Amino acid sequence: MNRWGVLFTTLALLLPGAAAAQDKPTLTVYTYSSFVGKYGPGAKVKDAFEKSCACTLAWASSDDSGALLGRLKLEGDQTKADAVLGLDMNLAAEAKAANLFAPHEQMTSGVAVRVPWADETFIPFDWGHLAFVYDSSKLATPPTSLKELIDNPDGPKIVLEDPRTSAPGLGFLLWMQTVYGDKSGEAWTKLKPRIVTFTKGWSEAYGLFLKGEADMVMSYATSPAYHIGVEKKTQYKAALFSEGHYAHIEIAGVTRATKQPELAKKFLAFVLSDAFQSLMPEGNWMMPARPLINGLPQSFADVIKPEKTLLMAPEQVRDNRRAYVDAWLNATVR
Repeated sequence: MNRWGVLFTTLALLLPGAAAAQDKPTLTVYTYSSFVGKYGPGAKVKDAFEKSCACTLAWASSDDSGALLGRLKLEGDQTKADAVLGLDMNLAAEAKAANLFAPHEQMTSGVAVRVPWADETFIPFDWGHLAFVYDSSKLATPPTSLKELIDNPDGPKIVLEDPRTSAPGLGFLLWMQTVYGDKSGEAWTKLKPRIVTFTKGWSEAYGLFLKGEADMVMSYATSPAYHIGVEKKTQYKAALFSEGHYAHIEIAGVTRATKQPELAKKFLAFVLSDAFQSLMPEGNWMMPARPLINGLPQSFADVIKPEKTLLMAPEQVRDNRRAYVDAWLNATVR
């Protein structure tokens, strides 16, 4: 650096604005990669929070919620995360058992995620029902129940996600377990001939579906809203099943190891605010965790509304996940 450079740098450091910027605390939030990716809402969330917090929000991402939890357990008390945004209810009990999170201390009376909310560790930040998505221009009469999908040997071919590596994959495994109980292995065996493949994640599965490799794909009831809102395409629909649909609820919490506990709690309060929640429908393409002041966008007008919401207790998932996965492997892979 030449001396002019040193001079200008010194002058810059003496400016009030520069000093203020240096004094800003940094809040590090762990999340999953698609939330902060090119098409995710992460950048808008960061801008909106930084306008009110006099701080810098720094994202750190993992591939998905499972990888996120694995990273937290590996780092333990040495984690740099002040807050975490992107686990889901199926991993909540396992996350609590790791003793990595502090009580959230937020008012959750306005939360509306189709199940009562009394959790003192995590708050929900968005949610949606899982659903099979199909192209109505190619599949005129989709199954109207999980039973019909499974029992019809000439039914549609489907692409699913691996429950060991994918949140919707695990969600569908638990959906099957909730409906069929100890008969789920038989149900998987019946369904197996029409499963095109199990993919590592949602994006691979949805990509295969869009390429025409399968008639239906395990996704979210809100997925057609993306095609309507962004692509102006209306042929993609979510099939409504009579047994009810499994819920996918995404959650956020504050770590015990945070050096910024008050700022982390302020972030959780922001997550429950309309400023954050209004970014979820057409940013993360999920339902907001509480009603929006201006309502849902028009692209969500036709999102299916299952009469029954299915959700296994997090403790049951924690205690039985390995057994459920083994039963699935025995029926579909081995």
